[in-house]
Order: sequence, then C-alpha cells, then structure tokens
Amino acid sequence: MQSPLPRNLSDCDDTEVIIRALETMPEVIDIKAAGTAMRFMTAFLAVTASPTAENVSPTGEGWRGLLTGTERMKHRPIKVLVDALRHLGADISYAGEEGFPPLRISGRQLEGGLLEVAGNISSQFISALLLIGPVLKHGLTLRLMGEIISRPYIDLTLWTMREFGADAEWTAVDTIEVKPKPYEPRPYLIENDWSAASYWYEMVALSRDPNAEIQLTGLMDGSKQGDSSVRYIFSLLGVRTTFQDATPGVPTTVTLRKSGQRVSRLDYDFTNAPDLAQTIVCTCCALGVPFHFTGLQTLKIKETDRIEALKTELRKLGFILHDKNGRELSWDGTIDDYRLKAASIDTYDDHRMALAFAPMSLLMSISINNPQVVSKSYPHFWQDLTQAGFHIAES
Repeated sequence: MQSPLPRNLSDCDDTEVIIRALETMPEVIDIKAAGTAMRFMTAFLAVTASPTAENVSPTGEGWRGLLTGTERMKHRPIKVLVDALRHLGADISYAGEEGFPPLRISGRQLEGGLLEVAGNISSQFISALLLIGPVLKHGLTLRLMGEIISRPYIDLTLWTMREFGADAEWTAVDTIEVKPKPYEPRPYLIENDWSAASYWYEMVALSRDPNAEIQLTGLMDGSKQGDSSVRYIFSLLGVRTTFQDATPGVPTTVTLRKSGQRVSRLDYDFTNAPDLAQTIVCTCCALGVPFHFTGLQTLKIKETDRIEALKTELRKLGFILHDKNGRELSWDGTIDDYRLKAASIDTYDDHRMALAFAPMSLLMSISINNPQVVSKSYPHFWQDLTQAGFHIAES
C-alpha cells in the first residue's frame, strides 16, 4: 500500500528535490544545495533493496547510481555517515574527494545491529541512520558517544517515526533502539516551521512601533520542533507569544507582540537549536544587546561557514564579533562608529544569511545579494515581506 503524501508539505527546494528523487529514482540524483536531502537520501538509497522498499526491482537489486549536488555540497563532509552505513554493510564509494559527495551507492538489504557514533555530529547524520532502522533486518541499536548535541532534533525524528508506526525509543541516556518493524502508511499533517517563524520574531523585536504585532498560522503550543525554543529566546528580547488554542497537537494562530522589556545582555547555549543562531545574533546586534553564544560547532559545516559569514557581514555594519574555537561567538556591544549603517550583505549560497539579515532593514539600510537563495527553505519570503508592508526593490 502506497502512503499518501503528508499534508502541508513545504514547496521549498529541500522538499522538492527529495520528492523528485523518490518519484523518479534516476541514475543520477542531484540534490543541489540541500544538505538534509544529501544525508537522508544517502541512508535511504543504501537500503533500497530492503524487502519493505517500494522501488525494488524484480531481481531484488536495489538502486544503483550517483548522488551529487552543488559545488558547495561537494565540500560538505559526509564521511561520518558513510562510515556508519558501511559498518552496517552499505555499498557506498566516493566519486570525488574522499569524505565528501558525490557518492556512488548500490542499495541492498542491511543487517543492522549495534552502531556507535559520536554524539556531537550533526543531528541530520543521526536522524538519517534512525530513519532506516525499521527496515534493517535486525533493527538498529544506536549508541551516541560523548557529548550529545541537537537532542531535540533527534527527539523530533523519533516522534515522527512513531507517528508512522515505528518502534523507536531511547533505552538509555546515550542509546536509542529501533526495532525491525516496518513503517505503516497513514495520513499526516505537517506543522508549519518554527525556524521560519524566527524571522518574524526578529521583525517584531526590531520594529520601532511599540504596538507591533504579527500573527502566524499553523504552529502548535508544545511543538516537538526543537526550534520552537525561539519563543523563549525572544521573550528575553522583548517579544511575547500568545496561542489562540493551546490544545497539544492542534495547529493554531500565534500572535507575536512587543512586551516592552528585554535583557541587557544575552548568554545562550545553541547546542539544541543551532539553526536559530544567525537570527538571534543579528537581532542582538541590531538591538544593541551584547551576547555570548556557545554550542555553535555545527555552524562551520552548514551551507557556508556561518560563524565566519556572520563576522564578515556584521563587520560591514560596524559590529565586531569574536569567535572561540569555532564553538562560541560573542559581541561586547562595541560599535565601530567609522562604519556607515548601510551595507550590501553577501549570502554565501546560505538561505539563513538572507533571512536573518533582511529584518535588520527596519533599523538600517540593507541590501541582500543573491536574494533568491531563500528558496531553499522559505521561497515566498520576499512576497510575505511585501504583504507585511516592506518596500523591496531590485537593483
């Protein structure tokens, strides 16, 4: 039985490249700049010869071909995931530089069993492994070694797997067990994205209007998304969140309003929500709130080195940031008065650079280079800004 597509699917690049790949399964799959797609498809394609996979050929052979992406993708490390899948018996080789895409993959039935990986790797590597656990012959026991980062993203993966009938749970503080129990097709409604909501929180925080208010739909109180912590962080930066309906699991309208109060300094550990870091960094600088942020180690291997990108672009606006060991970022509140509060912001093929810097235009003159990069996660962002009263001009 074929499962119906979930409702409320995003029309962003990340979603579309995965859907296109799953529908056509060509010999060469180009996932462009979608890091999530690269990681999840690597694991998925490695097990396409599983008895539960729907794209198995009559001879029992799995998918064989090349998984590739943009030039930047070819420099994003994937060795940790490939090594883990090889340990489970996957047939994967590098078609270019060792440790990086593109990958040659031949799908096959994998045995599964015990697998140990570092807990401080990207949660997408861990999620990719967990997602194939139900179709492994002996399931998967995944032990995370050392510090475990981005735990809420892992919990979201497990919760979603269980929504589709998987038997997957934490059995110890560092161990997850996934039983060999296939997924079950069922209708599913996807909640809207709290990461995308963060940019609207930023706009309310930066608005000069003391009565600024924004309403967002399709979000849930008690959301399983790790980035729903944005409501707490912005409560410290002067934004109050109100839910029209607080029933757990029910999408509702969320109202964002200024509270009139914010902290004089912000210290925060982003280990569990690294994708919010750029938004909060830009907000704090624009508000003049000094900060010290930790847990940023995964930012260097995103679409770009986000720590260096933030330092470079905010320096154009007079904000001098300092990083430590690629894990921490701080600003002492000092502003370089010799720099004009106007800048052309480079985005480095990173959607979150454009999304995080655009709201700063409420307080200073900003232009965004390569604005179409937002299509990766929020393709209608500029149209939504226009509807909200922003004047956007192409140059």
